[in-house]
Amino acid sequence: MTDALVVSNVLLWAVILVLLVMVLGLARQIGILYERVAPMGALMLDSGPKVGEPAPAFALEAISGGTIAVGGAGKTRSQLLFFLSPTCPVCKKLLPILRSVQHSERAWLDVLLASDGDRAEHLAYYRNAKLADFQYVLSADLGMALKVGRLPYAVLIDEDGRIRAKGLVNSREQLESLFTAKELGVASVQEFLDQRA
Repeated sequence: MTDALVVSNVLLWAVILVLLVMVLGLARQIGILYERVAPMGALMLDSGPKVGEPAPAFALEAISGGTIAVGGAGKTRSQLLFFLSPTCPVCKKLLPILRSVQHSERAWLDVLLASDGDRAEHLAYYRNAKLADFQYVLSADLGMALKVGRLPYAVLIDEDGRIRAKGLVNSREQLESLFTAKELGVASVQEFLDQRA
């Protein structure tokens, strides 16, 4: 009887050791997977003013009337320029996210929608999409000065008028990566991850 008890205890300990080795192996694989699938920030293109450089200063007419100052030093709030198009489906998907960002970050951030093209088309889009709570400007010069080549594209300008982060944004995570980059003092989340590696 004691022989059966000894054999069962040995078998149980063998099973426990096998399970322990398997758990350690899985933990290692999860770590490797996490490194391969690191958080993806906004895709920063190499054109236009670099992060840390002064943003070009503009005084632009808002689509709803009035003048909006873009860039320039001496502001009390940061600006998020979000370049969009009425025909861009990803831009439309991001509008509720921008509304959320505008509300949650209102203490320090102004969200500005920017585009170029036919004023009547944009005015209809502005009304149909109910964008009255956003500042909205049409300026080909603004897009050209910042070298915006693809949409949706966002540029974060700090209170001193310097570009703090920029890039293509297709999701909430990529949009929020601009704020994270500003907080960390890096050009992009990818740069931060490269520094850590």
